[in-house]
Amino acid sequence: MADLAALLDALEADWEPTGDRSYLVRLPGVHKLKTNCNLIVEDHALRVEAFVVRHPEQDHERLWRLLLRRNAGMYGVSFAVDDHGDVYLMGRVPLSTIDEAELDRLLGAVLTYADEVFDTALEIGFADSIRREWRWRLSRGESTRNLAAFTHLRPTD
Repeated sequence: MADLAALLDALEADWEPTGDRSYLVRLPGVHKLKTNCNLIVEDHALRVEAFVVRHPEQDHERLWRLLLRRNAGMYGVSFAVDDHGDVYLMGRVPLSTIDEAELDRLLGAVLTYADEVFDTALEIGFADSIRREWRWRLSRGESTRNLAAFTHLRPTD
């Protein structure tokens, strides 16, 4: 494997080292505005960890079912849940396969999967909170711009 820092530079990634063999890559998205992706160089593999969404407040079984179904067709990473119920993308790929093109593909997969599922995950796991946020913002005349993806959850009362 080539030097991971050099590969990240070649990709013009937004990254910083977090240890001797670990890196934080910030991936800009559309729905999930930023996905932090940790890359950890192990002896024979590159471990990938990216936070997606915190433990759902409701309907977690429905959310986890959705994510497990998505796992079947994913590349390089899969959805996982930690001990707290927070959702991550996790993966481990052989170091021998990592070059600029493969790293680009892997980071692209992380960004795509996190971004594509984000609004749906929030809607399933936090619908009641989103409705409360709508009410609070409307009652105070606050901006609702970042709730635009959830206009169907806007209270009608």
